[in-house]
Amino acid sequence: MTLRLHDSKTRTVSDFTPLKEGEVSLYVCGPTVQDGPHVGHIRTFLAFDVLVRWLRRSGYRVTYVRNVTDIDDKILARAVEEGEAWWKWSYANERKFGEIMDRLGAVRPDYEPRATGHVTEMIDFMQRLIERGHAYADGEGSVYFDVSSLPEYGSLTNQSIGNMVDDAEAASNLKQDPHDFALWKKAKEGEPETAKWSTPFGEGRPGWHLECSAMAKKYVGESFDIHGGGLDLRFPHHENEQAQSYGAGYGFAQRWMHSGMLTVDGMKMGKSLGNFITAEDVLEKHSAAAVRLAIVGSHYRTNVEFNETTLAEAETVLERLRGSLTRALEALEQAKALGELREPGEGALPERFIEAMNDDLGVADALAVIHERHGQLNTLLASATVNASEVAHAVNELRDMLDVFGLDLLGAQWAEESGANGAEHEALDALIRAQLEERAEARKNKDWERADAIRDRFAAAGIRIEDSAGSSRWSLTN
Repeated sequence: MTLRLHDSKTRTVSDFTPLKEGEVSLYVCGPTVQDGPHVGHIRTFLAFDVLVRWLRRSGYRVTYVRNVTDIDDKILARAVEEGEAWWKWSYANERKFGEIMDRLGAVRPDYEPRATGHVTEMIDFMQRLIERGHAYADGEGSVYFDVSSLPEYGSLTNQSIGNMVDDAEAASNLKQDPHDFALWKKAKEGEPETAKWSTPFGEGRPGWHLECSAMAKKYVGESFDIHGGGLDLRFPHHENEQAQSYGAGYGFAQRWMHSGMLTVDGMKMGKSLGNFITAEDVLEKHSAAAVRLAIVGSHYRTNVEFNETTLAEAETVLERLRGSLTRALEALEQAKALGELREPGEGALPERFIEAMNDDLGVADALAVIHERHGQLNTLLASATVNASEVAHAVNELRDMLDVFGLDLLGAQWAEESGANGAEHEALDALIRAQLEERAEARKNKDWERADAIRDRFAAAGIRIEDSAGSSRWSLTN
């Protein structure tokens, strides 16, 4: 089945054909680092993480670019509040963002350019727009894009200029039209000397929209395959990016993909509502794997409902998967068949899984295949005589599919996370093992009352027991 993806501009799902056969160029709008990331940011970047993984698993050579906005009004204001140099504050939050994405198992972009590192390209871009009649300098240090000069303006969000909100961020009496937006912002009195650059138009710093057009051109070319970002960026940011690039004479993005928003207990997240959750907060309470599953388990275009219930459900699913995989490893080790296992990506995926992912990343149907295969693995393990080859095949398929979601539970990252509380786990395991041996002895002697009493004590303590041929395993119910 051909890969089909949604295009936010045409509002249709269509066959994906890259500009260059076998290669995909992807530009995703990255973080503005005035603070550390919140769970809404995570929702966007994990959505595109799954896209990158699926494209690569499908055989494409992907160039993945995700920018960092490391200077803007919010960054300067927050740095003043914190009593830090803006560049120091910005860089610290950029580092924090990267560390959290690493913890969540996100693939790193091939390029992660900063706005402040591409001022030269932005100056060239502005000069080109002025020469082509799409921009003008106000004579005081700012440069604006003339929206009336481009007939296509508004085509991304299907709006007419008359219905658009004025660009309040670029408010100025020197603008020719209230809708015109800033490409370059003149330096303000009191701002640090380090926060401005000299240009032919005067001293100042980049407008938010210009940086992405300039960096996309540099890293993925005048025309590229996919531009991604959160749904909240469609207007004005992406509309203005497209306008700049069209005005410069470039083809820009051939397809636009936008991830849905994140809600907390049914409401849009916001500090004023008291439901604002930072990434650090949630990772203190829940495993990174569970946070990841709670987010990537929903279709990228839908709104993700994020709360303690969904996180607990994710923890339970992962615990059951991990338990089954561990039991499978033990069975294969006993059968001296561990050599039949392979690393993810080396074998064929189930056809139904491929069909689901090729249908605009249909994760619900793809996860259904994972759960079905998980059930089959449990059936194999419960058999009186374990067929090692079938168990190995089931494990390999499960790992392949889970890896598409960045959740190969036998991989180094998640195996390490599951053992993060190793000492406590080992102590608890020793105590439970003693009870399991007592229970096994009781069952052997057909002392069912004693065996059931031990099982009931486990259940009351929140411990689930899974029996298979010749052994029993335990896990926390949640």
